[in-house]
Amino acid sequence: MPDPLRAGAAFAVAAAAAFAVTAACVKAASATVGTEMVVFFRNAVSLAVLLPWLLRRGGPGLRTRRLGGHLWRAALGLCSMYCFFYAIAHLHLAESLLLTYSTPLYIPFIAWLWLREPPPAVIFPALVLGTLGIVLIARPGAAGFAPLASAAGALSGLLAAGAMVTIRRISDTEPATRIVFYFSALATTISAVPLLWAWRSPDARELALLAACGASATVGQLCLTRAYALAPAARIGAITYVSVVFAGALGWWLWSERPDASSLAGMALVLACCLLALWRRPAAGGA
Repeated sequence: MPDPLRAGAAFAVAAAAAFAVTAACVKAASATVGTEMVVFFRNAVSLAVLLPWLLRRGGPGLRTRRLGGHLWRAALGLCSMYCFFYAIAHLHLAESLLLTYSTPLYIPFIAWLWLREPPPAVIFPALVLGTLGIVLIARPGAAGFAPLASAAGALSGLLAAGAMVTIRRISDTEPATRIVFYFSALATTISAVPLLWAWRSPDARELALLAACGASATVGQLCLTRAYALAPAARIGAITYVSVVFAGALGWWLWSERPDASSLAGMALVLACCLLALWRRPAAGGA
C-alpha cells in the first residue's frame, strides 16, 4: 500500500507544476490579450471541465442556503485573480507567483478579525519579515520598479487569504463539491461582464494559450485537492511553494528572467516566513 504522505507530496508537486504552467500561459497570453479576457477564459474553461463531474457527484446536493457566503468567496477569489494576472503580466514570473503565495501571512489576521480566532504568536514576526521580503522583491526606488504591479501582486495574496477564510466560514454546512461549483459558476458569470467592452476575437495562438491556462489551473486544483486529502495540510502547504521554483525555471527558459540579489533575498524571506506561518507545534506525544 503506498505511503499517503509520499502520495500526497507527489500530488502537491504535480499541482505546483500545473500552477506554474498556468502562470506561464497567463504571461504569454497577456502580451496581446487583456486581463479581462484571460480571467474569463481561465474560469470558463475550468467550469467546462469540472461541470459534468460536479453535476454527476452533486446533483440536488448543489442547492445551498449560503449564497451570500459563496458570493463573498467568489468576489474575493476573482479580485485576487485579476490582481495576480496583472502582476504576472508586468513582473518576473517567480516574483509574481511568490507575492500571491504570501497568503499564509494574512490568513491568521483575517480569521482573527472575522472568525475571532486569535493567531499564534509566531505569526507576528513572520509578518514583519515577510513584509520586508516583499519590499526587497518590489525594490521601491529601483530603476525597474513597477509599483502598480507589485501592489497588485501583494494585494492578490491578501484577497486570496480573505477567500480562504470565507471557505472556512461556510464549510460547516457547505461540502467541497458545492464550494467548487459555486465559485466556478459565479466567477465565470461575473468575469463575463467586462467582456461587454473588452472582448476581441483571439487568434489561434491566443486561444490555445487561454485554453491551456484554464486546463492547467483545473489540473492543479484537482491535484491539490487530492494532496490535501492524503496528507496533513501544513506539510502540503509547504510543498506547494515548489511552484515558485518551477515558475523561476519557466521564466528563465521562456523570457530569460534572472532575479537579482535583492529579489532572491526577498523571495527567500517570503518563502521562509510563509513556511513559518504554516508551521504548527506538534502535540505532545505526536509524530
